[in-house]
Amino acid sequence: MKKIVALTLACLMAASLFLTGCSVRQNGGNMQYTGNNSGSNAGDTGSSNSGDREVNVCSWGEYIDESLIDEFEAATGITVNYVTVESNEALYSQLQQGGVNYDVIVPSDYMISQLIEEDMLAELDYDKIPNFSLIGDQFKNLSYDPENKYTVPYTWGTLGIIYNSTMVDGEITSWDAMFDPQYAGNVLMIRNSRDAFGIALMDLGYSVNTADEAEIREAYQRVVDANENGVYQAFVMDEIFQLMENGNAAISAYYAGDYLSMLENNPDLRYVIPEEGTNWFVDAMCILKDADNVDEAHEWINFIASTEANLRNMDYIWYASPNTTALEEYPAYYEELYGEPLDMELYEIMAPSQDVLDKCEAYLVLPSDARTLYNDLWTQLGIV
Repeated sequence: MKKIVALTLACLMAASLFLTGCSVRQNGGNMQYTGNNSGSNAGDTGSSNSGDREVNVCSWGEYIDESLIDEFEAATGITVNYVTVESNEALYSQLQQGGVNYDVIVPSDYMISQLIEEDMLAELDYDKIPNFSLIGDQFKNLSYDPENKYTVPYTWGTLGIIYNSTMVDGEITSWDAMFDPQYAGNVLMIRNSRDAFGIALMDLGYSVNTADEAEIREAYQRVVDANENGVYQAFVMDEIFQLMENGNAAISAYYAGDYLSMLENNPDLRYVIPEEGTNWFVDAMCILKDADNVDEAHEWINFIASTEANLRNMDYIWYASPNTTALEEYPAYYEELYGEPLDMELYEIMAPSQDVLDKCEAYLVLPSDARTLYNDLWTQLGIV
C-alpha cells in the first residue's frame, strides 16, 4: 500500500511537470523528465537552468524514489541520465572494460575500497556538499574511506534470509537453510560472488573477510554441492522480487530493504538475521576520477544527501538513511503521510540497533590474490 501511495504522488508530480512544458525520455528502464522551467525549492542547489548540463548516475535497481530525479531536474536544469547495474562486481567489470561515462556511482563499502586502491575515484569537494554535515558520525571515517575523501553515504542495511512462512515448517534461524537438501528447488542464491561465498563462509563459521585459500575453497565447495544437489532454483539479483512475491520460491538470501518492499506484496514473507551473524553494509555516492560532469555530480550528491530526499527515499525503497535527522524523523514522517503509525518491528529491520550490528561483519576489501581466487572460483561455478 505504501508504494502505491508513493507512486500516486510521483504520477501527480509528473503530470504537473508535463503541464509546465517538460519533455519525457526513457533511459535504462527508468522514466525521467527533463524540466525547462525554473524555480522549486526542492534541491536548492543554486544552479541556473542552462538547459545543456547533465549528470550520469549509475546505481542499483529499485533504489531511488524516481520523483527525486524529476525534482532535481526541474530545480537545476541538469538532465539526469540514470542507469542501473545489478551488483558491485558487474559495476567493476563495466568500469574495467571502459566505454561507460558515469559521473556518480553508488558502490558498496568493500568495492569503494578497491576503487580507491586502483585510483578510480575522485576526491570530493565537500564545500560543494554542505549536506554532508547531516550524515551521522557513525557513517563517517569507516574502513572503506577512513579519511572521508571520496564518499557520501547513501544507505545502509543488513543481509539476511527471506522465507515464505507458508512454504516451510517452523522458523528459519540459520544460514544452513541456504544449503539444505530438504528445500531442494525452492532456494534462491544471490548472483554475486562476494555475497554467495560470504554466506557459505558465515555458515561454516569463518569470517567473511578471510583471505585463507582453504577457507574460501571450502565455502566455494559448499555452494557447488548445494547447486549440484538441486537446492538452488536459481541464482538471482532483481529477479528475486517477482519470485518471492509470487510464492515461486520458499527461501532466499537478500537485503533487508528489499525484503520490506517484497513484504508489501506478500505478507507471508519473513526476514531473519541468522544466528551465525551476517553482513552489514554501507552504500555510498562517489565521483569517478574521469567524470565529465564534476560540478553537476557534486550538486546531485548534495541534493540526495538532504534530509527531505533521505526521508522520501527511506519511504520508497525501505533502506535506512545515514542522515541522522531523517533516520530519527522517519516514524513521525510515515504517520503523517499515511495516517497510521509505522510498525516499529519493520523499522527495526530497516534500521537495526547497534546491538544487532555488533553481531554483524562489514565486508572489507580483500587482498588482490584473494580477489583473483574469488573471480576464478565464480567462473568455475559457471553462474552468469
